Amino acid sequence: MTMHRTTRIKITDLNPHLMCVLCGGYFIDATTIVECLHSFCKMCIVRYLETSKFCPICDVQVHKTKPLLNIRSDKTLQDIVYKLVPGLFKNEMKRRRDFYAEHPSEDAANGSNEDRGEVADEDKRIITDDEIISLSIEFFEQNKAEKLGGTEESKSREEGNSKRYLQCPAAMTVMHLRKFLRSKMDIPCTFQIEVMYEDEPLKDYYTLMDIAYIYTWRRNGPLPLKYRVRPNCKKMKISHSQGGLSNASRSEVESDSASDKANSPAGVPSTSSSLPSPSTPAQSPHAHFPHISSPVNGSAKGPGPPASSPFSSKAHKAPVLGSTTSSG
Repeated sequence: MTMHRTTRIKITDLNPHLMCVLCGGYFIDATTIVECLHSFCKMCIVRYLETSKFCPICDVQVHKTKPLLNIRSDKTLQDIVYKLVPGLFKNEMKRRRDFYAEHPSEDAANGSNEDRGEVADEDKRIITDDEIISLSIEFFEQNKAEKLGGTEESKSREEGNSKRYLQCPAAMTVMHLRKFLRSKMDIPCTFQIEVMYEDEPLKDYYTLMDIAYIYTWRRNGPLPLKYRVRPNCKKMKISHSQGGLSNASRSEVESDSASDKANSPAGVPSTSSSLPSPSTPAQSPHAHFPHISSPVNGSAKGPGPPASSPFSSKAHKAPVLGSTTSSG
């Protein structure tokens, strides 16, 4: 099984593919020559072809008589440049608005809104690092539709109760969101949290801006995210091995715990059970996140004696046995 290594690329490494060789700046209104597919700023290449009929990079002939016929606007490349270079789109739109404000005699009626600089970031779907993004977070249930099984009104009411809304910077990563959920709901390290878009887990290094671009978020509502909590098997094994008990003493602990279980009150829940479902109808101490309190605490709060952690019953038995033997 091969592991895929992820490397982050600096914007400066991509500059040769995003910059115009004629002006030395990032592409504005990127335009590509049909013959050789080299790209330039529209204004730069139009001015250059007034005095030459050859490509400035590879010297291929663009056209024998009318070179402007063999150049095409490259909207895809321009969108990539706007999304990769922070603040470029906003600055360019402002520059165009300022130009037409200073030169009202210039005819801009035939141009598009983008030509006049009247396109907002939201309409172009350009997201900046310092922009605040609204997102919704809710617990992920694979068979949620089957469990609800009621009317549309009850389904929408259930979704409204379980969904929470946050406002976060676009540069915030999924790892930061996982840490926030762990801190907010007091989830121990024996459980792992996965943040998801629909049913697909997200990488820790994804930013909210990355998620919005990858999954084509249309800004027609909060960015919809989900999460789920799973037992961390590796950490469970480590905690068992750290108990330092031999095979014989472990069997004594198990037999002792079995006899204790027989004499224990009936109201005490078993502590060896696995993580219960987040839909368990237990009263949650966390009003904002009702799904996780029952899995984390292991049982609902009740009048009976307090229950210990689901994965620490054997580890707590060892010192009790040691004290009994020494006293005997």
